[in-house]
Amino acid sequence: MTKRLYLRIIWIAGLFLLFGPLDAQDTNEIEGRWDLTVEKDGKSLPSWLEIKHSGRGTLVGRFVYAMGSARPISVIKVDDKGNFRFSIPPQWEGGSEDMIFTGRLDEEQLTGSMIYTDGSVSSWTGKKAPKLSYNSNPKWGTPIDVFNGKDLTGWYATGENQWFVKDGILTSPKPGANLVTNQKFTDFKLEAEFRYPENGNSGIYLRGRHEVQIEDGKGREPSDIHFGAIYGFLTPNEMAAGDAGTWQRYEITLIGQRVTIVANGKSIITDQAIPGITGGALDSDEGAPGSMFIQGDHGPVEFRKFVVTPVLD
Repeated sequence: MTKRLYLRIIWIAGLFLLFGPLDAQDTNEIEGRWDLTVEKDGKSLPSWLEIKHSGRGTLVGRFVYAMGSARPISVIKVDDKGNFRFSIPPQWEGGSEDMIFTGRLDEEQLTGSMIYTDGSVSSWTGKKAPKLSYNSNPKWGTPIDVFNGKDLTGWYATGENQWFVKDGILTSPKPGANLVTNQKFTDFKLEAEFRYPENGNSGIYLRGRHEVQIEDGKGREPSDIHFGAIYGFLTPNEMAAGDAGTWQRYEITLIGQRVTIVANGKSIITDQAIPGITGGALDSDEGAPGSMFIQGDHGPVEFRKFVVTPVLD
C-alpha cells in the first residue's frame, strides 16, 4: 500500500466517524410527490406538492397551487411530532403575504391547513402521486376527430361560452371559458393545429392536468413557461414557435407520465417525465383518465384540427 493511498483511507475513515456514511440520508415518510386538494371558498382546488432531501438534513420542495407554475420551497421544517411547515411568496394570488402551509402524515394521507395571502384559512388533503406504467411499444387505436369541424359536439364550456365554429374553425374571439372534452383519455397521441394573434396566450391540458403552453413566443429563449413547454416543469430544447397569425402544429404523445412534443416539425421535448399537475388543472387525480381541455380564459385562439389517437387497453 502506498503512503498516498494509506492517507486517503485514513481521511475517509475520519469523515465516516465524524458524519456517518458519506451518502447516508435519513428519509422522512413525507418525502415524495403528493396530489393535493385544497378546500377554499366552497371549491375543491387541485394542487401539488413535492418534498425531497437537499444534502444531509434539509427538506426542500416544489408546490403548484390552483393557478400559476411550480414554485420552489426553500425549506420544509419538521418538528419532533411529525408536523411540517413551509411558506411560499405569492405568485398570481391576490394579496402580499406569504402563503403558509402546515401539515402532517396521517397513515397514508397528508392533511393540513393553508393560510392564504389574504389571511383566510383553508384545509387541504394529499395522497401520494401514482407511478404510471410506461409502454414503449403501444398498440394504437382509431384516431378520433374530437373537433368535428362543424360544431361543439363532444365539448362543454366551463363557464359562459364564447366558443363557436365558423368555416370549419373552432374560435374563441375573446377571453372567456375553457373548453373541455366530454370524452376522457389515458395514453394517447394528439395532433392539434392552432392559430393565435400577436401576444396570444392559450394552452392544451393533457388529461386535463398537464398544460402544454401555447403562446406568441417567436424569438424568445426557450423556457418552462413559454411556447411548447409543460408549464412550469419542462423546457423545450429550442424555441419552435412560428409567426403570430399563422397556423401552427403540435404532435404530442403521452404514455404514463412520459411526454414527447413535436412543434411545427421540430422535436422539442422527447420522452420526458412530467413531475405533476400544472396550475389550472381540472383535478389532481393523476391515476385516472382525464379530459382534454383548451384554455380560453387568457385570450383569442383558433383551432382547425384536434385529433386524438388513444392507446388500446
